[in-house]
Amino acid sequence: MMIIICPGIHEPEITDSFISKCLSQTTVKTMVFPGQGALALSAPHILQFLGDRLKNQRNSPVVFISFSAGVVGAIVAAWNWQILGGQVKAFIAIDGWGVPLWGNFPIHRLSHDYFTHWSSLLLGSGHNNFYAEPAVDHLSLWRSPQTVQGWWVDSDCQGSPQQMRLTATEFLHVLVKRYESK
Repeated sequence: MMIIICPGIHEPEITDSFISKCLSQTTVKTMVFPGQGALALSAPHILQFLGDRLKNQRNSPVVFISFSAGVVGAIVAAWNWQILGGQVKAFIAIDGWGVPLWGNFPIHRLSHDYFTHWSSLLLGSGHNNFYAEPAVDHLSLWRSPQTVQGWWVDSDCQGSPQQMRLTATEFLHVLVKRYESK
């Protein structure tokens, strides 16, 4: 399995911080899409990056983790990767507010507050999502997810959704372990 990081429009050091806080303990190989600025929105550039790096390994499963504007390019790249024969194990959107998320792969949203969580669900999501409570500013979810407390909402359960309190980093660790073992 490979994790593909698709950052938003911000300084690269913030993405480095995210990786060190969230993914340093995993044995899964991680690749960061290097596009800066508006390239974060570019599905063709993300797809070309994947093709260049994975070459003949299209059957190697990938998990996309994307943030903010990077969610726009990453979801389209994930769809196209599948069309080209690639395997998308999961798609994790961190504060991709306003971005429709549908696909025939598991999708998870992390939101910086309850309103963003609730309103984003109208545009598609999976069953396991996270929202910060208390609310934090948008960039905190990417810069310092280990400090962001919130709720894991599991709507797979019958009846009303189940909730569990944890940090954004803990939620991401659970997801990565889940897909790493599948």
